[in-house]
Amino acid sequence: MEKKLLFIYNPRSGKGQIKGNLLDIIDVFVKAGYEVTARPTQYPGEAIELAENIREEYEMVVCSGGDGTLDEVVCGIMRSGRQIPIGYIPAGSTNDFANSLNLSKDMKKAAQAAVGGKEFLCDIGEFNNSSFVYIAAFGMFTDVSYETNQGMKNLLGHMAYVLEGAKKLTSIKSYPMKIHTEDTVIEDDFLFGMVTNSVSVGGFKGITGKFVDLSDGKFEVTLIKRPRNLDDLNQIISSLTLRDIDAAQMYCFKTSRLVFESSEPVAWTLDGEFGGRHTSVLLENRKQAMKIMIPDEND
Repeated sequence: MEKKLLFIYNPRSGKGQIKGNLLDIIDVFVKAGYEVTARPTQYPGEAIELAENIREEYEMVVCSGGDGTLDEVVCGIMRSGRQIPIGYIPAGSTNDFANSLNLSKDMKKAAQAAVGGKEFLCDIGEFNNSSFVYIAAFGMFTDVSYETNQGMKNLLGHMAYVLEGAKKLTSIKSYPMKIHTEDTVIEDDFLFGMVTNSVSVGGFKGITGKFVDLSDGKFEVTLIKRPRNLDDLNQIISSLTLRDIDAAQMYCFKTSRLVFESSEPVAWTLDGEFGGRHTSVLLENRKQAMKIMIPDEND
């Protein structure tokens, strides 16, 4: 009996590049011994529904699209209670998480890794009652990710550019927050914050830290403080421009659990999609909760 695979893809991701690769991708799956059910998504959130209600007969699910599509599939699988292998064929504009996993930009090669690679047990983030794959963020320009088609691309570049033009410190919006970690409490005003499990954000590698392990049960946390004066502002601009987040104006640390509290609702983005506005957010790292297929280095 043939193994069964559910293939969920976003036909609009990456300017619809999957259309020219679809037959080759399905051919790869079939040659690997799978009976394939292909489902193009029709509306935002449908991939969550398809993954959450996946039938027991399917032995794996493969998705293609941007990181947002992967996020939906992972959320659905987490809700289903099953830990079945997930393959990912990146087709977005930035594909931060695919870069972290060294997945090929060639869609046929990525398909081959999905069904012929090896399983990698990856951490997943929980955000209140939702899940995210690689980033939860708030503050300056996180709305770029869900109000335009550019995703998280050039996020830090946008921040540096606009801060350069902010001649008056009073024009910079900040977010007073109290943050509880596993071993300390931080209380400050922040321009921006990100909780990540990725070596790349906005297409830039290295800005989440030098020693990132996607399966260690820890988040990498970066919090940028509101500048007190122009010298602080210039230091922040310089750090963002150089992709150097280890500066006096930032908190950078690892943790597996955080609670963010604010007096006013703060907008969050999860894997580049709008995550709602909240006054209280609990983030927890679910260590090695997802099986994702990656290239086998021995092949």
